[in-house]
Amino acid sequence: MRQIFLDTETTGLYPDQGHRIIEIAAVEIFNRRPTQRHFHIYINPEREIDPGAQEVHGISLEFLQDKPLFASIAEEFIEFIRGAELIIHNAPFDVGFLNMELARLNLDKLESYISGIIDTLKMAKELRPGQRNNLDALCRHYGIDNSQRTLHGALLDAELLAEVYIAMTRGQESLLMDLSSPVEHVSQTSLTVDLSMIKLVTADKEELVAHQQYVEGLTKSGASPW
Repeated sequence: MRQIFLDTETTGLYPDQGHRIIEIAAVEIFNRRPTQRHFHIYINPEREIDPGAQEVHGISLEFLQDKPLFASIAEEFIEFIRGAELIIHNAPFDVGFLNMELARLNLDKLESYISGIIDTLKMAKELRPGQRNNLDALCRHYGIDNSQRTLHGALLDAELLAEVYIAMTRGQESLLMDLSSPVEHVSQTSLTVDLSMIKLVTADKEELVAHQQYVEGLTKSGASPW
């Protein structure tokens, strides 16, 4: 299965207030193994960045001035993710921003290009109810080194998310049988028994009478063995 771990950074929190995407990262794995393929790009948002957002990701508008517009990278991005399953931490946030950017270009919604979306924040809340489930907390819980994550960055976060997801779902693949694989049959060993070596012992008359009296007693007490 082809899966894409996706993260974005933005100028602020609300796409409906005109905030824009400034960084996209998408990291590919296939059958739970990294392919070393990724899509990563910075984008000129053509607007100011909220101070609070800049404190989180450290990306300045000055740095973005010579970067491409979303319109010029949209098709390349769509082709990279096409047909894959997207895995995103807090998916409604990133999907909301991506759909806003696509709508500006009169393009279809993100969901029309992919096979599905998994929200790892929702998964984590189900696995760890009542606990902190941000990416840093999950890295600590699963023993994943996030020491380089001094600021939020889309590429590093997507790579860490891939490791977190593999840890969260480890063992699930063993629950399914690969029906396409040949089934191994256990060889049967024939057992030959020499009947002459078996001694048949039968009950005598007194033993049969005693057994019958025992069964009748059980029946009268309501504890019949049958």
